[in-house]
Amino acid sequence: MKDLQGTSGSAWQDAAGRKWVRLQARTDAQLAPFGHAAQAALEVTAGERVLDVGCGAGQTLLELSERVGSNGQVVGVDVSEPLLARARERVDQSGLGNVELLIGDAAEQRFERPFDAVFSRFGVMFFDESAEAFRNLHAALRPGGRLGFVCWQSLHQNPWAQRLLEAVQVVAPGQPVPDLLALDRPGPFYFAKAEFVEELLSGAGFEDVCMRPLEIDLWFGGARTLDEAVEYALDIGPAARFVADGDPERLPEFTRALREAIEPFLSERGVWFPSATWIVTARRA
Repeated sequence: MKDLQGTSGSAWQDAAGRKWVRLQARTDAQLAPFGHAAQAALEVTAGERVLDVGCGAGQTLLELSERVGSNGQVVGVDVSEPLLARARERVDQSGLGNVELLIGDAAEQRFERPFDAVFSRFGVMFFDESAEAFRNLHAALRPGGRLGFVCWQSLHQNPWAQRLLEAVQVVAPGQPVPDLLALDRPGPFYFAKAEFVEELLSGAGFEDVCMRPLEIDLWFGGARTLDEAVEYALDIGPAARFVADGDPERLPEFTRALREAIEPFLSERGVWFPSATWIVTARRA
């Protein structure tokens, strides 16, 4: 999931950014396995200089910092000041001295030195102009540098999103779906089609584009109980956006609908949903 880029990033400066900071630990628990898989595919090694696009509250920054070691460097860029402030706190607490943070849009940012690798965990599907953004990231890499990120496959392959969205839509059937979920525009599921992503990256100058499907269970919001999962679903995700746009007086109905939709996925381990993502890698010639 984490970290929007482009003009939509303005929404992350206040309430949205603070919400993600408040739920940082729970979101980290949900997204950590996906970030680990993307980092492994990128094959980050000691001494490298790595850019983390949409670094958010800093979990991946700390992980990448450990991978590159004291002789390497990690630069994190994000559009959200509240999230970067939290990332800065975590970096300071860690005592790691090889991390630099930048506020801004990675689609337009100019960097002083090239990178060995560019990484992102659910942060590159939101660019307003994806082609231009990836050309900029391509230019930020040294010759032979690598790109690696994780993104969602389709909404319909991710019941943690689809089933919960369908549940709240039943409560308000006439309410439009949030623009961010439109299939033909930037949003969390914009990179669902492999062919689209392959053409996008090739057009930006990347070679050896590889898209590997990763289908694993997702620990929804790190929730151990049904109440925790419902609370998280009302704060973050497609259903949360739909509820936020709806009639406040219908909140009890929305809550009941989410509870009924989530309950079948509750087990002794907590709330786990199937998920489908792409692990994407490419390189600059």
